[in-house]
Amino acid sequence: MATQDGSLVTMQTDTKPKEEDEDAALGETTEKGNSDLASDAGNTATQDSAGLSNGDENDEDEGEMVDLKIIWNKIKYDLRIPLDSTGAKLKEKIHSLTGLPPAMQKVMYKGLVPEDKTLREMKVTSGAKIMVVGSTINDVLAVSTPKEVMQQEVKAEENKKEPLCRQKQHRKVLDKGKPEDVMPAIKGTKERLPTVPLSGMYNKSGGKVRLTFKLEQDQLWIGTKERTEKVPMGSIKNVVSEPIEEHEDYHMMAFQLGPTEASQYWVYWVPTQFVDAIKDTVLGKWQYF
Repeated sequence: MATQDGSLVTMQTDTKPKEEDEDAALGETTEKGNSDLASDAGNTATQDSAGLSNGDENDEDEGEMVDLKIIWNKIKYDLRIPLDSTGAKLKEKIHSLTGLPPAMQKVMYKGLVPEDKTLREMKVTSGAKIMVVGSTINDVLAVSTPKEVMQQEVKAEENKKEPLCRQKQHRKVLDKGKPEDVMPAIKGTKERLPTVPLSGMYNKSGGKVRLTFKLEQDQLWIGTKERTEKVPMGSIKNVVSEPIEEHEDYHMMAFQLGPTEASQYWVYWVPTQFVDAIKDTVLGKWQYF
C-alpha cells in the first residue's frame, strides 16, 4: 500500500491458517452435535421414564375401592377391597383376617353372597356390614368330643359323688334284693349280647323289666308288664352303669333318653358280663361277630 510520500508499507493481518479455521469450525459442529444428542437422549429418557411410570400406575390401580365391616363371632374387622372383587375373592380376604377357611364360610349381605358375582353386581356400598358364619377346624375338633371321651368324663364325675347304689332313690329298689328269676351273672368275663331278651331285672318303680336289642332295626325295646317302649339307639345320649355293692357281679344301669339326667331310665340287676356289650351296642361301637 502506498503512503502519501510514496513509500510502500507492507500490511500484515492476523488471519489464522486455513486448517485452524476448519478445525475450529469442526469443533463447534461436534460440540453442538454432542449437545443435541445429549438433549435428545435426555428427552428420550424422560419419555421412557414417563411411560414406565404410567405402566406401574395401571398395574397398581385396582379400581374403585369400598370399605367394609366384616363381623364374625361378634368381632368386627375392617376390610378395604376393590368393588369389582368377586365373592370368592372376598372369602379369601376374610380368611386372611379371621383364619376361617373359605370352604367353611357362610358370607351374607342381603342374603348369601355368591362366589361368582362381584361386589358391584351385588350393589355393595362403602360402610356395608358383611356377616360371616362358620367355625375353624380347631373349633370343630374342640366340640366334636367322641362318645367314649364323654363316657370317661361322666365316669370321673361319678367317682366324686356318693356311689349310686347308696343313694336313697336307688336303695328303695335294691333293698328288695336280687330277683329270683334274674339271669345268672359271671363275674370277670365279657360276653356278647344273648340272642334272647335280658329279663328278670327291675326298673325304677320296682317293676319287672326286660331289654331286647333289635339290631336289624337299630332299636332298644324296653318291656314291662304294661307296655313295650321301642327306643331308637341313636336317640340314647348316654349309658351309665355301676356295680351293686356286695353284689358286684350285677350292675345298675341307666339309659339317658333325653338331654338331661332327669330323662334317665334305670334298670337294676344287669348281669356284669353283658354290661360292656350293652354300652358298645347302644353307643355305636359294637361290631357284628
